[in-house]
Amino acid sequence: MTEVEDMSCEESDCMDSLQNPGKGEVEESLLLLANVALAPPCGDEAACACDPEACSSVVEGSLQSMQIQLQFLMSKADDLQDCLVSGQWHLEREALASAVPEFIYTCQPFFNHLESMARCTVSQLTLPFDMYTQQLCDRLQQLVITYASYNVLCLDDTEPNSVSHFCIGQFHLGQLRLTTFLYCKPTPYLARVDTGIYKCMRWNVDRLRDEQQEQQADVEQGGESETETVGDTEFYFLCCEDIPVSEADEKIQDVPHCSVVRLWSIGQWVQVKPDPETEDIYDWILCDIPQASYERLLLLGSDEPSSCKATDFLQQLLLSQQTE
Repeated sequence: MTEVEDMSCEESDCMDSLQNPGKGEVEESLLLLANVALAPPCGDEAACACDPEACSSVVEGSLQSMQIQLQFLMSKADDLQDCLVSGQWHLEREALASAVPEFIYTCQPFFNHLESMARCTVSQLTLPFDMYTQQLCDRLQQLVITYASYNVLCLDDTEPNSVSHFCIGQFHLGQLRLTTFLYCKPTPYLARVDTGIYKCMRWNVDRLRDEQQEQQADVEQGGESETETVGDTEFYFLCCEDIPVSEADEKIQDVPHCSVVRLWSIGQWVQVKPDPETEDIYDWILCDIPQASYERLLLLGSDEPSSCKATDFLQQLLLSQQTE
């Protein structure tokens, strides 16, 4: 067999595995992800209200399983990248374009489990939950950016089929539900206006009704309401912007001595157009892309925080707002 024929066989096998995964491989994936898929979100009694010593033992005992799951997902990401760079990828463009978003979706239970364990008060030991999350985030970002460089995926935030960002976990904080998204690269805060601000992470914060309000809603709606009734969703962002450094700014500790410094902050989406108070539905129909201002709530400085650290900062911010 010639080298060309051998390479062609490898490409064929690669694409066959994407389009027609074997039964054994599918079962392996399900078994490895089964435990994390069943994990309760942080805030549930099963996650955080147990005996500290017993719960800590369970957390530490799950580390080996989590390492295996992480290695499995990282290996799958490597396989997808190998399929792309092996050659003749343009012949199976559609299969590859759909394979990556589908794979990222299968990572969601693992991300949710990591968030649950990281937010659990009894799990605040020296455990590598943040490291696991960051490793998988970095690998998925690299995978998507590589596919985008081959024009197989789109990173344009305005396109409906864009893979500009992906979900990296969800957890509960009292009556709040936080869903975290990571952008594959710094993306303009507004699609059609140059604000000089670039978003790198987004949190959707849903304010949930308490149990008493839920019961009242059940009575009023004949018991047909959903388990969780969600109020208005608020959007928070981790953003960066390049700021000119004046002589006075250069004297500030931890700011590098250069003409421009990249500063990081957490802020909130404050909608401007359409008017959030409007009752005219046509204002929404005729507005193809909403416009908003960026309300800085927390300045983080010149060091880029990890996704986990940024979420910690937002959690502290939200908790401080609740106590005011």
